Parts: sequence; C-alpha cells; structure tokens
Amino acid sequence: MTDNEYQSSEIVLFTAKLVENDIAESVKIIEELPKQTSSQVLKALPAATKAKILKRLQVSYSASLLEQNEPELIQTILYSVEPRQAASIVMHLSPLAREQLKPYITGKLADEIRDILTYPEGSVGRYMSSNIIMLKEDIKAEKAIRQIRKLFAGNSTASSYVYVVNEEDVLAGVLNMRDLMLAEPDSLLKNIIKTDVFTIHCFTDREEAAREMSKRKYFAVPIVDSENHLLGTIKAENMLRGVKEDVTKDMQTMFGVGKDERVFSPIGFALKKRLLWLNVNLVTAFLAAGVVALFEDIIARLTILAVFLPVIAGQGGNAGAQSLAVVMRGLVMREIPQNKVTTLILKETKIGLLNGLVIGLITALIAYVLYGNGWFGLVIGLGMVINLIIAGLAGSSTPLIMKKMGIDPAQSSSIILTTVTDVMGFLAFLGLAVIFQDYLIQ
Repeated sequence: MTDNEYQSSEIVLFTAKLVENDIAESVKIIEELPKQTSSQVLKALPAATKAKILKRLQVSYSASLLEQNEPELIQTILYSVEPRQAASIVMHLSPLAREQLKPYITGKLADEIRDILTYPEGSVGRYMSSNIIMLKEDIKAEKAIRQIRKLFAGNSTASSYVYVVNEEDVLAGVLNMRDLMLAEPDSLLKNIIKTDVFTIHCFTDREEAAREMSKRKYFAVPIVDSENHLLGTIKAENMLRGVKEDVTKDMQTMFGVGKDERVFSPIGFALKKRLLWLNVNLVTAFLAAGVVALFEDIIARLTILAVFLPVIAGQGGNAGAQSLAVVMRGLVMREIPQNKVTTLILKETKIGLLNGLVIGLITALIAYVLYGNGWFGLVIGLGMVINLIIAGLAGSSTPLIMKKMGIDPAQSSSIILTTVTDVMGFLAFLGLAVIFQDYLIQ
C-alpha cells in the first residue's frame, strides 16, 4: 500500500468514526478536503453514512462529488436518501452525468424523481437553471469564502448570486459579497445574509413571473417549491424570451390546433394536427345525439323539450368545467394527496347539488312562465339538479382517473367531461319527461 493510499484509508476510517459521533464536524472535514479526496472518502463510506453526510452538504457540492464516481455508486447513494433530496441531486448533475445515470434509476424511485422534477408546461420550473451556488447558514464567513472559490473554480456559468440555505435546503437568504468580505472570519452566514429575498414558486406561470421580475428589475431570481426549498434560479433574459410565443401557443391549443402549427405550415401538416380532435368531438356529439334520438317520440309530442336541451347541455358543461378547472389546478400544484381524493370528489359533487337546486329552481320558474305548466317546471328543475350533480362528479373525478391511468388529463378530460354531461343531462331531462308525460301533454 502506498503512502497516499494509506492516508486515504485512514481518512475514511477517521471520517466514518467521526460521523457516528459528530456529523457536523465530519461534514466540515469533507468540505475542507480537496474535491478528489472528498470524492474518494464518500465512495468508501457505508451507504448509511453517505446519506447522513449528503443531507448536510450543499446540493451542488454533493452533485460535483458524485459526478466523479461510477453510475452504480451514484445509484446506491440516491436510493439511500429521500426522493426529494435524490431529485435535487439529480437536477444538479451535468446533462452528461444524468444521461449516463438514467438506466440505473428505475422503479418507484424513478417515478418519484420524475414527479418531483416534472413542472407544468409554461411554468418557470421548466426554464430555471440549477447551476447555482448555495451554502449552509451555519458555516463561518472564512470558510464560506474558501467554498465559494472552490465552487466557482472552472464554473463560469454559475449564478452571480450566492444563496444560503438551512439544513433542509430551505432558502434562508442571499449573500452580499461586500458583507461577506467585511464580516469577521468567525461570523456565521445566517447573521450576515439578507433574509428579505424575493422568490418565485416553481409552478408560477412564466408570463406572471416575467411581469414580477420586470417590476423589480432583477436579472435573476431564486426558484422555490411550496416548502421554500431552493430549486434553482431564473434569469430575466430567459424569462422574457418566448413569452410572446407562449401566448400564441395557448391560443392555438384552446381551439384544437397543434402548438407547433404556424401560419404557413403545409396543408397536410395542419390537417394532421386538427383532424384528430375534430373526429373525437364528432364521436362525442353523435353519442349525445343518440340519446336524444331515443326520446324522439316524446320530443315530437312535446316540442318545447327541444327548446330546453341546449340549456341543459350548456349549464352541465359550464358547471363541469368549473370543477375540472379546480381539480386540474390542484393536480398541477400537487395539492391533492391520495388520502384526500374521495373528500375532494364528494365536495365538488355537493357543490353541484347546491348549484343544481338554485339553478334548477330558477329554470323551473322560467319554464312555468313560458309553458304555463307546473309539472314541466318540475321536470326541467329536477333535470337540472341531476345534471349539475353529475357535472360536479364528472368534472372532479375525470382528471383524477385519467392521471391514475397514466393519461395526460389536460388533453382528454374536457372531451370526456362534455360527453358525460351532455349524455347524462339529456338522459335525465328527457327520461323525467317520459315519466311525467301524462301531466305534461294535455
């Protein structure tokens, strides 16, 4: 064994013992060592010890240490820490390292990391950079200067800001370089940082974020999650670029046109993008028409029923869309835990019932005035109540079911919702008309 190998093994044994007795001191030692030596020490430590140390290291430094090891070792380490921390480390790896690691992260952990790192389209999370410098709040100014030099070395693209986080990577403040240089060497960072920091949530729409950044004239802003964990930063130039394009894409999506279609796109390309949704809508329209056809006899004898069919369809669609919008936002913002799904569906169904009672009463009165038959008012009123109950139930459950099946709820929920509300609304209204036809036809 060479002298260097002997020294490394001694450092590993010393660090392993120290971790068990004083985790904070062992982390300080690892951070003081040359990066190559720190990487070797981390590699030789047991998995449980690695996890304890990584929890204390700043994420960017952890990632830089892991990048010098084989994917198999990185895999072992990532499986030994919490999914959120694993996702944060993966996010700070270089694109090449992430690509090499991809085959080694599978199963439940891969799903959890993917869920954490998947940000809604158009949100700032999609455009942020994870190439940031962040330090722990409990280190001293003297050590912070050494770490900043080490982290900035050879990293010309890193953010000009240095952020300070607590032990759980929650953003504590931003470090002013002048304050750092003038501070006493043994001053803790938490006593010299600026704690009043403007942040943007990772799910914030890019247009909204651009407006906020424009007001404050910042050239970069930290991005955080719901628990204020620091995820990355976004530069104003990246934020403002493409906002105009996002607006046009949103307009095209609203009307069933492909986001990548342009004014002078080839006719074949445009047809390919548009025909699919037109055909899907055609099928759903025929389903609703089929229900109406089942009751053509009662409609022929009582033609005023046809007048109220669009009212039933319109109210059901609108009520369902309201529930759908609320649930879709909850899914996007990850505000719906698995144990609250049933509660949410019941809540939206109850809202549908209450809305149905109010709207049903108003509709019944209008029908009575127009037709002069109280029974017809009862039929249209009850039909509206049933329709809005179904709308609340379908609007809340459809996107949840789609997500459970692995289908993007944003693409399919609205079509399914419209079909359900139209079909069930017509069925309820016309079915009640058949039941009460002896009182309606005089």
